[in-house]
Amino acid sequence: MFNSKTSRFGTSLLLTLGMTLTTATPLISNPAMAQFYRRKPFLGNQQSQIPNNQQSQIPNNQQSQIPNNQRRPFSVAGIPAGTLIPVEYEEAEKVVLSPDESMRLRLTVAQDIRDVQGRVIIPFGSLIEGQLQPVSDGTQFFAEQLIIRGRRRFRFDAISRVVTDTERIRQGADAGDILKGAAVGAAAATLLSGITGDKVIATERVLAGAGLGALAGVLLGREKAEVVVIYPEEDLDLRLRSDFALR
Repeated sequence: MFNSKTSRFGTSLLLTLGMTLTTATPLISNPAMAQFYRRKPFLGNQQSQIPNNQQSQIPNNQQSQIPNNQRRPFSVAGIPAGTLIPVEYEEAEKVVLSPDESMRLRLTVAQDIRDVQGRVIIPFGSLIEGQLQPVSDGTQFFAEQLIIRGRRRFRFDAISRVVTDTERIRQGADAGDILKGAAVGAAAATLLSGITGDKVIATERVLAGAGLGALAGVLLGREKAEVVVIYPEEDLDLRLRSDFALR
């Protein structure tokens, strides 16, 4: 009697447990429900999702991927056409020429010439070689070559303004005022000597030019003549006619 009741009780208990387990099993095996109860980890920094060995592959600065020679375009040091270059003539305070006379001169750059970035392109003291030539309205200097630090030579395309200032000399007049502190062209020296009879013109003050005898025939019977008087520091500042670059 007791065993029968115990057996039925045990059977009932097993059936109850079985039904409970059967009901609970779908709740656990259902993926949607499993995801609902799964807690997501907190990510304070998105970089924590990237493994350390991959973070090191990301450059801190994208510019590090650009070669150094491509970061800044190469620029040639130079100055543009139209740049004004002040000059001086160390041999004399002024130059005296006949209106039709040409003469070579070597001028000195009076100050540093810089580009737009402040770099010195033509240093103070550089030399400019060229020639004074007669033009339709007067006399003008045409630069030909630039010499930097006594050894580097560059073709140089620059001109001065046209100088129109002249002095008229009459027969028997004293040319002392005109010649004082002047470098005199050979043709001008011949004119002055023939018109004034001035024997003070020394050969060391006469610059090489057409030659002292070049105007001998022209001077016969003349009572007056005109000479061009050039003050280099005022008259011969040069202006570039084309861009100049140090190459």
